[in-house]
Amino acid sequence: MAMSPFADDDDDGLMNEINMTPLVDVMLVLLIVFMVTIPVMRHAVKIDLPHASSQKEETKPAQVNVSVQANGTILWDEQVVSEAGLREKIALAAQASPQPELHLNADRKVAYENVAKVMSAAQAGGLTKIGFVTQPESH
Repeated sequence: MAMSPFADDDDDGLMNEINMTPLVDVMLVLLIVFMVTIPVMRHAVKIDLPHASSQKEETKPAQVNVSVQANGTILWDEQVVSEAGLREKIALAAQASPQPELHLNADRKVAYENVAKVMSAAQAGGLTKIGFVTQPESH
C-alpha cells in the first residue's frame, strides 16, 4: 500500500466547480455601494464665490511703549506723563484703527499697585491688547 497522496487516481475528494455564491455576494455589495455614493458625488450646490488674492496683508498695528519706573514715574514712548495725561493718551490710542498694542515695561522694584493702575487705565480707556515686556535671564 503506497502512502503517497498522488498515488490514488480517484478525484472523489476534489471539487471541480467554483462556488459562485461569495462572488455574487461581493458584487451585489459593491453595486449597492456605488448606487449610494454616485448620486452623492454628483450633487453640488452652485455658488458664485468671491475672488481674493493670496497675498498676505501685512498691516501690523502700531505699538505704544509705556514704562513704569521704580519711583512710580510713568513714561509714554519715553516721555513723562501724569496719570491724567496717560488716560487721555490711552483714549486717543483706543480710537485708532487698527488699535495699537500697549507694551508695558515695569521696573523690577516698582510697586505692583503702579502697574495695576496703568493696566486699569488701559482697560478703562478701551485698549484690549496689552503685552508685558521682560528681559530674558542670562545664564
